[in-house]
Amino acid sequence: QVQLVESGGGLVQAGGSLRLSCVASGSIFRVNDMGWYRQAPGKQRELVAVITSGGRTNYADYLKGRFTISRDNTKNTVYLQMNSLKPEDTAVYYCNAKVLVRRFSSENDYWGQGTQVTVSS
Repeated sequence: QVQLVESGGGLVQAGGSLRLSCVASGSIFRVNDMGWYRQAPGKQRELVAVITSGGRTNYADYLKGRFTISRDNTKNTVYLQMNSLKPEDTAVYYCNAKVLVRRFSSENDYWGQGTQVTVSS
C-alpha cells in the first residue's frame, strides 16, 4: 500500500558529502513523522534524525551538526544532507515514515529498503 524508496547512497571519501532522498508513495492520506536510521555491520539500527510534518527536527547526539534533515510535504519526500562524513558513518541508511492511509485510520510505520553509504578513509 505504501512504499518508501531511498536514493543517493554511495561511496565517498572521508570529509565528503552525500545527500539521501526518500519518497513515500501509494495509498497515503497524510505522512506524519519522517526519519532516517542507520545500521552498521554487527550493530543495531540506530536513529539518525527525525522531522515532523511541521518541520520540527531531532538528531542523534553523535552527529554534532554534521547532518541536516529536511522534507518537502508536497512531494512526501525527506532528505538527509550529510557533510564531513567519517568512516564510522558507513552503514545502511533506512528511511522511516509514519503514515495515515485514510483520514481516521491509525498511524502505520513504514520502512524503505535501505541505501548503502560507505565512507573511505
